[in-house]
Amino acid sequence: MFDVAVFGSLFLTLFVIMDPPGITPIFLGLTAGRPAKMQRRMAFQAVCVAFGVIALFGVVGHQILDYLHVSVPALMIAGGLLLLLVALSLLTGKTDEPQQTKDVNVALVPLGMPLLAGPGAIVAVILAVQDADGFGDQLSVWSAIVAMHVVLWLVMRYSLVIIRVIKDGGVVLVTRLAGMMLSAIAVQQIINGVTQVIQGS
Repeated sequence: MFDVAVFGSLFLTLFVIMDPPGITPIFLGLTAGRPAKMQRRMAFQAVCVAFGVIALFGVVGHQILDYLHVSVPALMIAGGLLLLLVALSLLTGKTDEPQQTKDVNVALVPLGMPLLAGPGAIVAVILAVQDADGFGDQLSVWSAIVAMHVVLWLVMRYSLVIIRVIKDGGVVLVTRLAGMMLSAIAVQQIINGVTQVIQGS
């Protein structure tokens, strides 16, 4: 039987970790300068990539990490370093200089992973799937995962309205803001990973 408590607990956990409101300026910054149709497609692609990664780790995540001998803190630190590189490029504006960056699909990296499907979300899903007993709990867990990704898609899809309001100057401002937010997220993720390594030693 469907368990509302399990659904609500995982949905709220993923909402806090994946942070749909916070992802809006980052999405706008990373997709700035692209046609609206392409931005809508990238929003859908990012959610699909995130869902694919989350679903994969939900099914066989523990086995994958054990097989590769990768710890959760190591995954957090690696994801943080990747996000920090993207954040620095947004802050310095260097993403606007090389012409080929306009053709790079940021829906895959860093939007799909590790921004949306980051270590925190992956670990939360792995634990939720392991703790789910019976068909009802499993249905509740996977329903929460699907619902969270629908929310993410809606937020990014309709954030494009903001672009038409703030114009080019506003997009530049949002890009720099996104760089600052993303750098803070990246540094915090690295700190969390290092802290877990220290506590585990």
